[in-house]
Amino acid sequence: QVRLAESGGGVVQAGGSLRLSCVASGRSFDSLGMAWFRQAPGKEREFVAGLSWSADRTYYADSVKGRFSMSKDTAKDTVYLQMNNLKPEDTAVYYCASGLGVWAQEERYDHWGQGTQVTVTS
Repeated sequence: QVRLAESGGGVVQAGGSLRLSCVASGRSFDSLGMAWFRQAPGKEREFVAGLSWSADRTYYADSVKGRFSMSKDTAKDTVYLQMNNLKPEDTAVYYCASGLGVWAQEERYDHWGQGTQVTVTS
């Protein structure tokens, strides 16, 4: 059973930065894909970024390319989402997810964290 725990959310002004963390535990992650999704009020949950654990390849939604960066620390079983130049439209609850590969579709992921709120003020 994979367990995921996010942290690092908060309130930041537009143009600012935040780094989200997701600590994973419960199994080997060599075959896993890790991803960040977000859900804004009244909207569906959407893919933000993904990382193939073994290949160390990253994927990003067009809306965050060039501003967000996903990385991992293998020793800590942790993935990060560095978010720069934040915009009010980035306001959402951010979720960490794991699955067998990296997919943009949330139904492809088996395990989810509890989410962390990111609020960007103008």
